[in-house]
Amino acid sequence: MRTTLIRAVLLASVVLAGTGCSSLNPFSSSGPEPAELTAFQASAELRPLWSARVGGSGAYVFQPEVLGSSVYAAAHDGTVVRFDDGSRRWSVDVDQRLSAGVGSDGTLVVVVTTTGEAIALDADSGAERWRVPVGAEVLAPPAVAGDIVVLRASDSRLIGLSPADGARRWVYQRSTPPLALRSVAGVLLEGGVVLAGFPGGKLAAINAGNGGELWELTVATPRGSTELERVADVAGTPVLGRREICAVTYQGRAGCFDAANGNPLWSREFSSSVGMDRDTRFAFLTDETDAVHALDAFSGASVWKQDALARRKVSRPLALGSHVAVGDLEGYVHLLRREDGAFAARVRAGGGAITADPRPFGQGFVVQTRDGDLAAYEVR
Repeated sequence: MRTTLIRAVLLASVVLAGTGCSSLNPFSSSGPEPAELTAFQASAELRPLWSARVGGSGAYVFQPEVLGSSVYAAAHDGTVVRFDDGSRRWSVDVDQRLSAGVGSDGTLVVVVTTTGEAIALDADSGAERWRVPVGAEVLAPPAVAGDIVVLRASDSRLIGLSPADGARRWVYQRSTPPLALRSVAGVLLEGGVVLAGFPGGKLAAINAGNGGELWELTVATPRGSTELERVADVAGTPVLGRREICAVTYQGRAGCFDAANGNPLWSREFSSSVGMDRDTRFAFLTDETDAVHALDAFSGASVWKQDALARRKVSRPLALGSHVAVGDLEGYVHLLRREDGAFAARVRAGGGAITADPRPFGQGFVVQTRDGDLAAYEVR
């Protein structure tokens, strides 16, 4: 009974990875105030390219999908929109409340309803192609690539659907620990392989054609005397480099591994509920105290730490050439210098927290706030 109750509370909590919060105590609704923003000497410019209103996220997180100059976005009220260079190409209402989106390969646009229906729209016109029940709650954005649509259920099942008609092709299921984060982390679909992190610190590669497991590795081993202490889920979507795959866990470890055989390249203690990004030199992570870190991408050694955003519910970092971008609970985007972590620029994207990951867009990025503001910026 006690285990069931704790699991229900943990899964329902909105201050875990699903909301972009990095709180040390996920059950706390009160505590120290977020750090005040301090002045700095700007060394770069965040030039606004365009902005638009999409619709609020409610209790969910909606990730915009960026394909070239096109941006697809969705809202909890059922709105799905495509923008081309900031101009609205089409907007549709799917007549259902949504819990997840958007996934697209430029042909299909896929979202999921709160009742567990996957809906596919034509990427060119917004016309509905199909809608099918998937029998699961889906909080993560679908992954769409050519001949497969992959949904990640909140119980960590992966469901492969046919892009032609939504027919179920396969289900990948594994045992999970008694407690798990309520995560909105999606999967990475690359070259016919699905890469996904799981509760218990596991990272797996799955054949996108048949759902068979190709390999599994351990990012972190759960430890502690209580089930809560042993929560060590992979946070965020894994990051794939030229020959390595990297991931970080909640109250566990961060590391990079050889993508061919799973052998560790480096690993170190770390805790994050939002995930990481990397470039050719550094790995960038937001920890559970909302500090942003840069680690050497080849050894894991610390390079810098920016802790001036404490308790501001900092998002997953986005590597942008000579800078790193993160969002916060008040809708601010902070641009940090890649070499030393110093603040380079700051802009407010709109109302509400930035809980979705900033997404690369040309020479900049796109962010979507919880209140429904969508904004594109160029870094100069």
